[in-house]
Amino acid sequence: METKSGFASIVGRPNVGKSTFLNTVIGQKVAIVSEKPQTTRNRIQGIYTCEQGQIIFIDTPGIHRPRHKLGEYMVRTAHATAREADVVLYMVSAKDGMEKGDEEIIEFLTKTSAPVFLVVNKIDLVDQDEVSRCIGSFHSRFRFAETWPISAIMGTNVHALIRKILDYLPVGPYYYPPDQVTDQPERFIVAELIREKALYFTREEVPHSLAVEVEEMKERKGNTVYVRAVVFTERDSQKAIVIGKSGSMLKKIGEAARLDIESLLGVNVYLDLWVKVRKGWRNADAYLRGFGYK
Repeated sequence: METKSGFASIVGRPNVGKSTFLNTVIGQKVAIVSEKPQTTRNRIQGIYTCEQGQIIFIDTPGIHRPRHKLGEYMVRTAHATAREADVVLYMVSAKDGMEKGDEEIIEFLTKTSAPVFLVVNKIDLVDQDEVSRCIGSFHSRFRFAETWPISAIMGTNVHALIRKILDYLPVGPYYYPPDQVTDQPERFIVAELIREKALYFTREEVPHSLAVEVEEMKERKGNTVYVRAVVFTERDSQKAIVIGKSGSMLKKIGEAARLDIESLLGVNVYLDLWVKVRKGWRNADAYLRGFGYK
């Protein structure tokens, strides 16, 4: 039987559910999720394999108007990924409908040669009339190859959408082994899991000025992996928030992150977590390169 294989890029405004969709498709966490916009900063590949073929899903940073060099990198990443894809999934929120940021994305999509699917996410949060109005507003602006209302968090219509994506892919062999679910190294995913917990527990107190770097990761006796990681902030006041009174916040972040890392690695983990300040790192090329954003 001939198999199909290709790349599906997931684009859209921040916080429409792109990473949740990717994790649902893959069946495990390969991209971190947060209620805060612009959580995803890199292109993250999730690999879905079945008898009919293999889809390499690429979760991209939310397309937005950048305010610093990190934001510029994120938008360039999203644009470049969409240009390289066999299929583009333009994800929008049924709850929010069309917003100002969608105008720029649609303008960009007019320049892509790949078929574009309109994927209307979060249909579990609204009634059918609102879903229809949302679809109508986008159809008035762009001619989509397919339109799919889904709920990424509930799994509604997700597997039907996967089958339809396969119809659009070229015939070809698998790009990756069937049991591989991402191309990201373990260190990257571990750092992202720590950043996810830091974003979650600090809520609105610390903006997207957090970066995480895994400095050391090695096996120890007793089926244990030692991980030393640093959470970087831009200001001393943010560092104080991440550490918390008598280290309470950092302990909470570390305990939650350790559980996810143990689930990822399948072994016991000793997580050694530190906090440091790198002032203005989001606008500094050297720091951006060091954190893997260049």
